[in-house]
Amino acid sequence: MKKILAVTLICFSAHCAFAQNVKKPFSPADVLKEKNLSDSRVSPDDKWVVYSLSEVDTAKDKAITHLWMQSLTGTESIQLTYGPESASSPQWSPDGKYISFLSSRESKNGSQVWLLNTHGGEAKKLTDLKGELNGYQWSPDGKRLVLLMQDAENTDKDKDDEKTPLPIRIDSYHFKQDIEGYLHHLHTHLYLFDIETKKLDTLTKGNTDEQSPEWSPDGKTIAFVSNRSADPEKNDNTDIFTIEAKTGGKITQLTTWKGHDINPKWSPDGKFIAYLRSTSDVDYIMYDQDILCIMGADGKNSKTLTTALDLPVATPEWSKDGKSIAFTVTDDRKNYLSQYNINTKKISTVCTGEYGIANEAAIGPSGWLVEMSTPYLPTELYGVENGTLRRLTHHQDWLDKVKLAHVEGFSSTSKDGTKVSGLLYTLDSTKSKKLPFILYIHGGPVGQDDYTFDDIRQTLAAEGYAVAAVNYRGSNGRGLAYCKAIFADWGNKEVADLLGAVDELIKEGIADPDHLGIGGWSYGSILTDYTIATDTRFKAGIAGAGSALQTTMYGSDEYVLQYDNEIGPPWKSQEKWINLSYPFFHADRIKTPVMFMSGLKDFNVPTAGSEQMYMALKQQNIPTELILYPNQYHEFTVPSYQVDRLKRYIAWYNKYLK
Repeated sequence: MKKILAVTLICFSAHCAFAQNVKKPFSPADVLKEKNLSDSRVSPDDKWVVYSLSEVDTAKDKAITHLWMQSLTGTESIQLTYGPESASSPQWSPDGKYISFLSSRESKNGSQVWLLNTHGGEAKKLTDLKGELNGYQWSPDGKRLVLLMQDAENTDKDKDDEKTPLPIRIDSYHFKQDIEGYLHHLHTHLYLFDIETKKLDTLTKGNTDEQSPEWSPDGKTIAFVSNRSADPEKNDNTDIFTIEAKTGGKITQLTTWKGHDINPKWSPDGKFIAYLRSTSDVDYIMYDQDILCIMGADGKNSKTLTTALDLPVATPEWSKDGKSIAFTVTDDRKNYLSQYNINTKKISTVCTGEYGIANEAAIGPSGWLVEMSTPYLPTELYGVENGTLRRLTHHQDWLDKVKLAHVEGFSSTSKDGTKVSGLLYTLDSTKSKKLPFILYIHGGPVGQDDYTFDDIRQTLAAEGYAVAAVNYRGSNGRGLAYCKAIFADWGNKEVADLLGAVDELIKEGIADPDHLGIGGWSYGSILTDYTIATDTRFKAGIAGAGSALQTTMYGSDEYVLQYDNEIGPPWKSQEKWINLSYPFFHADRIKTPVMFMSGLKDFNVPTAGSEQMYMALKQQNIPTELILYPNQYHEFTVPSYQVDRLKRYIAWYNKYLK
């Protein structure tokens, strides 16, 4: 009896251990566990990093952001803020004694600057300002802040009529924007705030908008970005200026490129400014990439540094010793860290691999802190020393109990010979059998699918689908010519690239040709419409926040500047507009059942685009549904809606592909 009992206990223990180690496939509800890390800032003594972490409060059905502090040794992790109100945009005071942040807690006037003593105690509200506070930065001596603040709205109205909104008067070229809605054309200006006296001084004013303020190391000057052309609504011509850090200070224009100049960063000695410049010098072009540049503090001797890369660069940051400038590079499914050596004038790669780096900050004389994601891990913080990555934070450890799809790169050849890169998601890494297949298309179009965490494709792969991400022409990371190839020619080369990738995966025995699905959001939805109007092989489609009758988008969405510069007004180029609308005008060629989706407050690609295609299919008795989400913009912010959308994806694809 004792022997039987012992064997039974051993078997029971083994079963419990096995049960604890079993991983469940990624599911729609898992997106509620994902945490969004951003805004990382290294302390002046190089011992700590403060950052924002957004988590979902399921009871309130919203994401709340709080501040965390992590030691750069990786041994200590401290949550700094709590409660129902978010805290964001953390910064260190120059002496390291305080952490400042933005929060709307205890305020009727929106976000204010708060101070938190690093030695402990409650946070204290520093500002109480009218107008929307969009950003701030400490002066080098820690006595002042430069504020980036939007004009306060004119709230003068009859108090007896408060329930009746005033009419919206519009007289501008750019009059609507997603999330912001109809624009009141309140301008954003620079202000100086004295921390001791709490006095607010105006630096800039008038019918201009400023952004990206950066103090010079001596605290006498502030660099900023502004479009001060004759008609700023009709071009992308931002330039870099400096202003003396005092009321009535002299403003000096440093750059004159007709494209955009952005992201000024002072060298530690104040002699140079690194910045980004567009490649093209036209009024506006969607398909472009930024180049790293450097100039003297007076704007003279400007030089481009990364033109030969022919790849987009971003987030320039000086090393603390001033000997190099780090920046991220977008390159064929990767986003890696590089640096330019001031003395040798050479570019070198700091670290690269099958991951994506989104932001970096200097540690010590030559080290770096990066925000990084992999196909199997949402963003965490890593230190980079001598090209080696060292993980610092562990907020995504909930994934230890989740079975994720295998992700690997693949390539295909389009019918015109173009080489195209993609990513394939499958639960079975051996690819031992043909699988029902979903082509899920990225938006943009300028952007790329890369080696970072993708919860949508992970969800679909967990259902047993082979899921492909394809960087069609129009994507970045493959050079400027590849990106510009679709200029005024939408739905042509991209569709050839997408179909070429599908054909390749069928040929390799991965995708089941009789069970093909397609879908995407935004431009991915637009390409879904283009593709199913071209090829009838797809048995199920999902099109979210898209459009097909493009003429109706002119004046309805926020892209009029692109339309006027790329296609021309409809009355001047009617044939082009009709050709670009072929999914709608050839809707009788579509045989694919499609579920259309939209957020009802989407001003980026308004709901009408989905409604029109829904009706075109409904009229022909093709199975279709239209799912509308109340109070949602182009990107959904309500967590339960994000889960609902994924569940509907699964149900629709399962209905027609399994």
